[in-house]
Amino acid sequence: MNNDDSTNTPDQTKRRLIKLIGTTALCGLFNIAPSRAKQASPMKPTPITLFLCGDVMTGRGIDQILPHPSDPHLFEAFVSDARHYVELAERANGPIKKPVDYAYIWGDTLAELQRVKPNARIVNLETAVTTRGAAWNKSVNYRMQPKNVPCLTAADIDCCVLANNHILDWGYGGLSETLTVLDKAGLKHAGAGNNREQAQAPAIISLPGGGRVLVFAFGTESSGIDPDWAATAKQVGVNLLTDLSGETVAAIAGHIGKVKQPGDLVVASIHWGPNWGYDIPHEQRDFAHGLIDHAGVDILHGHSSHHVKGIEVYKDRPIFYGCGDFINDYEGISGHESYRGDLGLMYFPRLDPATGKLTGLTMTPTQIRHLRVNRASRQDARWLADTLNREGDALGTRVALGEDNRLELRWG
Repeated sequence: MNNDDSTNTPDQTKRRLIKLIGTTALCGLFNIAPSRAKQASPMKPTPITLFLCGDVMTGRGIDQILPHPSDPHLFEAFVSDARHYVELAERANGPIKKPVDYAYIWGDTLAELQRVKPNARIVNLETAVTTRGAAWNKSVNYRMQPKNVPCLTAADIDCCVLANNHILDWGYGGLSETLTVLDKAGLKHAGAGNNREQAQAPAIISLPGGGRVLVFAFGTESSGIDPDWAATAKQVGVNLLTDLSGETVAAIAGHIGKVKQPGDLVVASIHWGPNWGYDIPHEQRDFAHGLIDHAGVDILHGHSSHHVKGIEVYKDRPIFYGCGDFINDYEGISGHESYRGDLGLMYFPRLDPATGKLTGLTMTPTQIRHLRVNRASRQDARWLADTLNREGDALGTRVALGEDNRLELRWG
């Protein structure tokens, strides 16, 4: 073998340089067709990461510790003053220095959001933001003083889902003001509007580099929504579903089809079912599958249950049947302890932007304590993992508990 390059042909010398240096730039330098040189592997698109959580209830006790509390008078059977819920929390876990700043209620959430840097942040806002209207005749009424709306912008929330059973707690006038306050604060919303068309319209969140997240929101009577709250052609209200039939799936598919463009990811956020219980009715599963099969939905974001429920991955699309509460003032209230309603999850699904398929799901366990969100302990994170594994068994999913107390979903 002759190692003297002077005996090689010019073309052989070019090939050896390309092999040794390993860059396609030399192909251009020597004018060699790319098809005759080794091609670089195509870059995989960067996954789109979302932040989802369950119910964010900033009224009542939460509102009372913020800088501008509402009139504390309540119309509940056993509690007439919202400050009583602050007292219950303090009895359980110690004093809260009031007023707190707007970021306080999010607690450890903010550092976790900064770490993950999700492309869009979506919450179910289960509180009217108003000083108007009269209390609707129901057992519990939530409202937050509009001046406290910076508690939502403090977490850079992109979309507030409003199709739930508390958004009209202070009547049609209260919802109208809520919509105005959110608009002025630059907070997108979905699931309620000044008429049916607005209530059915999605919140549209632009993604870096193109593409969008479309959030369509729906409510059901099974979650406690009054039928009179349904938006009409001329009346403010929520996007209320009359049933979970195939006809309803087809109607939703029509609405989505009018808006969805190539590169868009679709979130269907739905308030359904009772507050307590792990059961997932067959009609909910069929409806979720139908939205994925026929309406182009990439994520189903379910809420209403005060505790986390099982997770399913259907055709590489995640279905969260119940995300649990995330922020509330239930601290110190007895009852339903076995469900651990004080525990929640920050859901971080990662999606392939080209296909909408789920590529990964990490969940950060949380606990409400001192009326703020805190990272859960190892023991509580393990309880959540065991619960999700038990409930996910029939749905084909499991979770792994990491050393950092975060959970990672396994499926398929």
